[in-house]
Amino acid sequence: MKNIIGAKPEPGASEVRFMTVDEESAGQRLDNFLFRQLKGVPKTHVYRIIRSGEVRINKGRVQADTRIATGDVLRLPPVRVAARSEEGATPPAPAREFPLLHEDDALIAIDKPAGVAVHGGSGVSFGVIEQLRTARPQAKFLELVHRLDRETSGILLVAKKRSALTALQDQFRERETGKTYLALVEGVWPANKKVLDTPLAKYLLPDGERRVRVVAKDHPDAMQAVTLVRVLAAVTLPGDATPMSLLAVTIKTGRTHQIRVHLASAGHPIAGDDKYGAFERNRALQKCGLKRMFLHAWRLQFNHPATGERTALQADLPPELATLMPPSATAALAIPLSTSSP
Repeated sequence: MKNIIGAKPEPGASEVRFMTVDEESAGQRLDNFLFRQLKGVPKTHVYRIIRSGEVRINKGRVQADTRIATGDVLRLPPVRVAARSEEGATPPAPAREFPLLHEDDALIAIDKPAGVAVHGGSGVSFGVIEQLRTARPQAKFLELVHRLDRETSGILLVAKKRSALTALQDQFRERETGKTYLALVEGVWPANKKVLDTPLAKYLLPDGERRVRVVAKDHPDAMQAVTLVRVLAAVTLPGDATPMSLLAVTIKTGRTHQIRVHLASAGHPIAGDDKYGAFERNRALQKCGLKRMFLHAWRLQFNHPATGERTALQADLPPELATLMPPSATAALAIPLSTSSP
């Protein structure tokens, strides 16, 4: 049998393997499936064995973007899985478990800390999903259902089955979920300003960093974005006299940086936001004890992918934010969580 790029078998190389695709793996791209199966093998090698025809499905040649299906038989050539020193290899993510809000056979709901990316990429070697996979090597399937910004804390769903992933992502796409965030913003938010319905568009800064802005409805890159806002409490931080507002923000669409841009464009940027806030103001807030952006994924409602029952989750404010809140804000956050529509 052939081995990787025609070289002689090396120590640690496995024999030719044949694998039958199960229901949980069906629908994945071939390259993504192989990255999970051939941990430790550089991605460049994975693509080479696909291009060379050494990876086959049902005895036929395939492409990296081929979708695998239940019952497909994959042929995998001998590979040396301990290949960290080779070009393109990256060290495995350190194992890490995160605070659990809920776990069952279908999904995991974690309380993501601020400052942790949800996945690797864009200069980040690893994120929540890579660390979870390392911590749970026995797990056959772990995939992100949705995403949170790196500096946003709160509820994050991870699917343990492909059927759960598909069902939950369908709900997010069809706006059947209820997603409510807590945001502390500058100034006094007008109580009658409850709906923000202005389109957004992505753009790049000269250094290539991604940004989002409000645009006109006829803009060629306009994406509909709807944000609902409810004032919970008026707030002033310890040692600071500037009026601020604690908001419950429910998003009906899931656009990149949607809450941050909508609130900033309304004249009330999120406290500590280093992209859409004011630099000098953020420095002053740090002296008051706010060391991060005050945006937290607080409550999430969805239909459970296995039972169909409406499920409601809540992640309380993390200590670094909760300790800054006056009693009036703390009381407002004690409103019971229900499974009714947000």
